[in-house]
Amino acid sequence: MGLHVGGVDMLEGADGPQIMEVNSSPGLEGIETATGVDVAGAIVDHLVALQRFPEVDLRQRLSLGAGYAVSEFVIVPGSSLANQTLAEAQLRERDIIVLNITRGGVTFPNPGGEHQILIGDTLLCYGKVLSLRSLIPDKPSRTRKKKDTKKASGSVKQ
Repeated sequence: MGLHVGGVDMLEGADGPQIMEVNSSPGLEGIETATGVDVAGAIVDHLVALQRFPEVDLRQRLSLGAGYAVSEFVIVPGSSLANQTLAEAQLRERDIIVLNITRGGVTFPNPGGEHQILIGDTLLCYGKVLSLRSLIPDKPSRTRKKKDTKKASGSVKQ
């Protein structure tokens, strides 16, 4: 843009914020002087990047297909997936795509078939609900204590 100082006028539209104009603004002069950044240019660059890669609600977008969903689950001991590579687990054959694997706070996006699945890994997957359901560990059921139905008879054995 070539502006040394600038501002952006925006209005909220049905599709989110809409840029009305980018103009020169003496109010940003202090920011530019302090940071050495072409603020108007940085704003325009940021908005262009947002247009190319808008934020999307992944779960909402990917669950549009009937019978498909996004699911995140932890690999527990005894899981059929534990200690296998993605290729060995044959998830694609079950119509499941692993979007990422998180291990110890590190996320592996779009993992390849050679990626190992370990106990404690968190998998974010998209696929058929029935196939996903078979991979998600059951939550431990809480058993209720049975009520004692015997009433005190009032007599004491001696």
